[in-house]
Amino acid sequence: MGYTKDDLLARLEELKIDFERYDHPVVLTVEEQAKHVGNLGGALTKNLLLKDKKHRLYIVSALADTKVDMKILSQRLGLGKGGVRMAPEDNLRQVLQVPLGCVTPFALFNETASAVSLLLDQGFKSKKSCYFHPLTNDVTIALSSSNLDKFLLSIGKQPAYVDLEASPVVGKDNPPDLADLVPSGALSFPEESVENVAPTHAQTKDVPKEKTYVKAKPKVQNKVASSSEGKVPTNGANVEKFVTDVLEIISPLFISEVSKKLNIKEDELSPILDGLKERAALNVDSLASLFKSAAYTTGFDAGVKTMLNYGKSGLPSQE
Repeated sequence: MGYTKDDLLARLEELKIDFERYDHPVVLTVEEQAKHVGNLGGALTKNLLLKDKKHRLYIVSALADTKVDMKILSQRLGLGKGGVRMAPEDNLRQVLQVPLGCVTPFALFNETASAVSLLLDQGFKSKKSCYFHPLTNDVTIALSSSNLDKFLLSIGKQPAYVDLEASPVVGKDNPPDLADLVPSGALSFPEESVENVAPTHAQTKDVPKEKTYVKAKPKVQNKVASSSEGKVPTNGANVEKFVTDVLEIISPLFISEVSKKLNIKEDELSPILDGLKERAALNVDSLASLFKSAAYTTGFDAGVKTMLNYGKSGLPSQE
């Protein structure tokens, strides 16, 4: 079991780190957090958990208005254009040991996260204080970058501040400027796969589960708007696949409508659409993860109520 909010705050006090604490209802987005602390003088932050193709993990912690281009960041790390993507929710719980909405540099407090790389926005240094969740999202703490550094050094993490909006040329004569921040000797986290999972009451002893790996769909070009009508995103349990399905359904419809109304050839719109898809994918992914988490929570609450009212059978007791 990972450290708790109280454990973390006690460690900060032990280190004589100055911070302000603000209690508020649970929030899952920066926008929700801003309603409670946005007018108190500190800087709002956003925090991303990314994974590369070798399953190494990275936390990118940035000011809320800093633009983070994952394609450029991947190249600067020396991982190619598509080398990093959003990590699955399981990595939050198994490695960082925090729930959805609680990714911050403080998640590295847990020993299971020791191999996770941390990239900090150099903009933190220009702010009097920055806001972070302390392992739970019903509390926000504000502290300076120097005090954040003090905490990180206490757990053996060397703070690395980066200009996350920079776009340096990477090539033969210009090596990746952030390659040193790629974890070396990191733990290998298993790749998620879509599994045909049997119902919980079924007997599955000694029967291996069949794994089906999701293959990327080919890009949809022109004259396919009609074929996307009636499609429904499938496999809602796999957030990444769900986001891909949604974007593939919307893309041809978007091209068709814009082409008709603006009298532009569909082929000319494809490059623009590819850029929009890349920019939208991160936000759609975050929203889909939130809906997935909410659905799990709702289903769990409904199950508890059913058991309390009707017993384990789910039916009224025969008394």
